[in-house]
Amino acid sequence: MKKISKIIVAASALLLVASMAFAGGAQQKSKVQIGVVLPTKDEPRWIQDETQFLKVLQGQAGVELLFSQGDSGKEKQNVEALLTKGIKVLIICPHDGTAAAAAAEAAKKEGVTVISYDRLITDTTAVDYYVTFDSVSVGKAQAQYLVNNLEAGKKGNPLYLYAGAASDNNAFLFFQGAWEVLQPKIADGTFVIKNSSEAIALQSKKNLERTEMAKIIGQVTTNWEFNEAKKKAADNLTSTTAADKGKVYILAPNDGTARAIADEFAKDKDVSKFFVTGQDAEKASVQYIIDGKQSMTVFKDTRTLVKDAVKMATDILAGKTPVTTGSYNNGKKDVAAKQTEVVTVDQKNVKAALVDSGYYAASDFTGL
Repeated sequence: MKKISKIIVAASALLLVASMAFAGGAQQKSKVQIGVVLPTKDEPRWIQDETQFLKVLQGQAGVELLFSQGDSGKEKQNVEALLTKGIKVLIICPHDGTAAAAAAEAAKKEGVTVISYDRLITDTTAVDYYVTFDSVSVGKAQAQYLVNNLEAGKKGNPLYLYAGAASDNNAFLFFQGAWEVLQPKIADGTFVIKNSSEAIALQSKKNLERTEMAKIIGQVTTNWEFNEAKKKAADNLTSTTAADKGKVYILAPNDGTARAIADEFAKDKDVSKFFVTGQDAEKASVQYIIDGKQSMTVFKDTRTLVKDAVKMATDILAGKTPVTTGSYNNGKKDVAAKQTEVVTVDQKNVKAALVDSGYYAASDFTGL
């Protein structure tokens, strides 16, 4: 009898421990309510976003942030890991907009609200909201800067076009905005395209279809890679003549590629002056702008974007309908969006826009 009693007591103790472990696990699972997935740690832009998320969410429980390191498979694994922790809202910036549909659908299947962050997840109905900068206005701002720096009445100004990755829906929106501004000046001969036969073939058309933009982007893509941008610029300069250079105008898609492209154009003895665009206000590019090596950047204040994303997530958790200001079609549905405005920054306003606003410290730069 004593042996049986001991067995019963031991079994009861094991059941109690198991019950406590299960309860603890359930409690742990419920702690993570918001999951954040960013595309890579290898680009300064996403480190900026991580910093802002950590600032906004400082001291708050229930949030976990993961990086996908430029791998859609890892991205889906990240989402699945967050789902096991019981998240209710997923904030995800996709590495590849189309490939990320699988991750979004996995989240949606578990009843999670999906917020596409900065880049739109495409070809799925599993996206609920989109928090973004006005990407078309980014391209327009870049192109307008080039137009503003033309010599009045001068024709035949060499124009070099570069774009982001074809897997990123934003690359198309940036290019769309830029083309809308540049095309009239291309059509009247003010600009002459020097590095894309596809763009030349379409230069009389202001409003391009996505398939038409894809043809141009296929020729001038940098894939957001510094080395690829550097090689493409070097190849373009090698294949063109001195007559195609002189004072040139360069549409570069973002800051990292702008620096890589600018370095190549700066080395070419036949290039007397160049204007090159960028975006993201990366520290290295801010220094380039101060030093006159990069002409401009489009400042997208990640503080505002992160706050918008977190506010949207907390509204959803509170049972409120988030505030939206527009919508974007992702190929399967119109996704309600909250848009954030952008600012053009060059040498004239770099201090006011980026230092006086508190985004960066003056000590981060020299010669300011």
